[in-house]
Amino acid sequence: MYTKFYGLAKKPFALTPDPAVVFMSETHQEGLAILKYGVLSKKCFLVLTADVGSGKTTLLQSLIHSLEQDVHLCLLNNPILYRDEFFSYIAKKLGLKWDGNKAMFLIEFGNLLKECYKKDERVLLIFDEAHVLPVDLLEEIRLLSNLEEKGQDVLSIFLVGQPELNERMSDDRLLPLRQRIGIRFHLSRFTLDETRQYILFRLRHAGARHFNIFSEDAIAMIHKVSQGTPRLINIICDHALLTGFAENKPVIGAELIEESVADLHFPGEANPLPIANPNKSNTFKVTAILGGATLFCLLLAIFLWRYYR
Repeated sequence: MYTKFYGLAKKPFALTPDPAVVFMSETHQEGLAILKYGVLSKKCFLVLTADVGSGKTTLLQSLIHSLEQDVHLCLLNNPILYRDEFFSYIAKKLGLKWDGNKAMFLIEFGNLLKECYKKDERVLLIFDEAHVLPVDLLEEIRLLSNLEEKGQDVLSIFLVGQPELNERMSDDRLLPLRQRIGIRFHLSRFTLDETRQYILFRLRHAGARHFNIFSEDAIAMIHKVSQGTPRLINIICDHALLTGFAENKPVIGAELIEESVADLHFPGEANPLPIANPNKSNTFKVTAILGGATLFCLLLAIFLWRYYR
């Protein structure tokens, strides 16, 4: 593998989030601070949006690892559930009884909120991938907040998803929910400098002995292609290291990044890099030939029309 070739102890750009290796950009630090505030504040509803691969899962893991023991947590990663499955999942995570009766669940949930208020504890419900939640379940989530008695303020509900979540919540039926949202935050992608810091951070935690594996031009190209999205940075860097190893290149330059991106280009997807098309010259030749033939036919037709008129 390329790890030995580049003096690494392990692969630095694994796609699976590792809680032990968390790079916190400025916007990620701000996002984590806002999430922590959302747990302690009395705003109840918080909406966090992020583009695909921008690190919201890593951010949620960082929050969960920082929670105190007095927080009762329910994290739902896959909200595509029927209503009964939805309530069953929440009940299981919070240690409540569930016999298929929604009314009994609501009583149990209300009692939990009362007990948490007495013990100075909190309840945190996090719904990840919330942009795929149907309107009826979003309304059920809002109604859960109605179970809090005035002055309790122990329940926090986080709706986390892609930017499409904002479009979903623009539905007129969700006006009561929108009016209860106390905090909104969008997790931005990396700047060029943060992309550079991220790459060096991952190399350092992989045991790199030197940090000039990627040239400055290569890092700039990686940022351009990935647009600062951590997941895409990982994919591009991992493939570039593999390609560099295969081509015996100890330093990865911009050309090798272009080559890697071309290899990763899937059919039907727009390629963000202006990589040369090897068939471009042939296409030009064919177009020129067809154009010339068309012009010849047109001139011949005019000549024959005048001759036989």
